[in-house]
Amino acid sequence: MYKLIAFDAYGTLFDVYSMGQLAEELFPGHGQALSLMWRDRQIEYTRLVTMSDPNPNGSKYYLPFWELTIRSLRYVCKRLDLPLSPEHEKRLMDQYAKLTGFEDSQSVLKAIKDKGISTAILSNGSREMLATVVESNGLKPYLDKVVTIEDVRLFKTAPQAYELLLKAFPVKKEEILFVSSNAWDALAAKWFGFDVFWVNRLNHPFEEIGEKPDYEGKSLTEVLGVI
Repeated sequence: MYKLIAFDAYGTLFDVYSMGQLAEELFPGHGQALSLMWRDRQIEYTRLVTMSDPNPNGSKYYLPFWELTIRSLRYVCKRLDLPLSPEHEKRLMDQYAKLTGFEDSQSVLKAIKDKGISTAILSNGSREMLATVVESNGLKPYLDKVVTIEDVRLFKTAPQAYELLLKAFPVKKEEILFVSSNAWDALAAKWFGFDVFWVNRLNHPFEEIGEKPDYEGKSLTEVLGVI
């Protein structure tokens, strides 16, 4: 049914909130708040960059995802009145570069490959940071391609970001299943025309606008039941 299963990276294959433990160690009593606000600000910056100049040739305000991640961390520490030393910043960013993958990430990718179906990542992440996190989690053998919005300099949810999959693989929209744990990402991919599997690990409600995802489950493993 599907020729390509494409995964979002951050939050879907890799646990962005695994940063909380180190954040708590560095800033006792503030680890959870820091990790949650850091992620929210990071996504907010991607939207500001893209919406403020949605030029098909790329936003003039574009900054690599790695840079936006650093600046988001600095903002949140100022907001929470936490002293972010250069040493603490380096430790947190080094940890971010090698985020922990969810326990079923590797097994699901391997099972899909064993079925002869192509696999890919489509991510806001920059090429270097994606290569690092994929390698550190041992996922490289199970991915045909890692596709980054760096090539269009417009972050998801811009349609040009999702179109990259059609340029990277000789497939049609209806032959792609897009998998994301981020409801906003799942919604935008559905709007673009992909079939979508929403990984709803936290049992959240879906967005109140747009179309519902084609499939929903609490883990990546449930994607295997669809294919």
